Amino acid sequence: MIKAVVFDMDGVLIEARDWHYEALNKALRLFGYEISRFDHLTTYDGLPTKRKLEMLTVERGLPTGLHPFINEMKQVYTMELVHTQCKPRFLHEFALSRLKAMGYMLGVASNSIRSTVDVMMRLAHLDQYLDLTLSNEDVSKSKPDPEIYLTAMNRFQVGPTECLVVEDNENGIKSAKSAGAHILAVRGVEDVTFEALERAIRRAEGRPS
Repeated sequence: MIKAVVFDMDGVLIEARDWHYEALNKALRLFGYEISRFDHLTTYDGLPTKRKLEMLTVERGLPTGLHPFINEMKQVYTMELVHTQCKPRFLHEFALSRLKAMGYMLGVASNSIRSTVDVMMRLAHLDQYLDLTLSNEDVSKSKPDPEIYLTAMNRFQVGPTECLVVEDNENGIKSAKSAGAHILAVRGVEDVTFEALERAIRRAEGRPS
């Protein structure tokens, strides 16, 4: 029986993938670097900024000494976009409120930093429904490693078969699979509806969906 539902944030509850892409590129352009949209979608999507910068150092020679400054500026630019563009979505407020009323424990597990998770959830009016939020600062290894989902299960005191994870990208799905959780894979924020979540829970429990 499913007892907990854990959501990824970017691309699942918040349409923020482009915000992260734009903010990081704005910071990288200060030093003549840029990530193409193709590379963003096929290689970098869902990874934390620190990991992206490490990959750019290996692949394109980005000096490691620039990582702290670029990371800091990326966070500044991201928050500017968040405060102007992050808005509540009725379908998500409805879905989480219904699940909460039905007794499910709800959480968010994101590769974003803590401050970004907290602000986005507050601006989206979803923080009131969440029992747990985890950021990349709460684990030693970020997705695609399973640590963040294993941590969520441990905090909720549930097993993998009692947890449904909602994810949208390859790295997150790999993380959830490695943790042994049931998975609802979505293409974007519009797919995260109460009806879709209810069907996924029924499938996970072996009931007709």
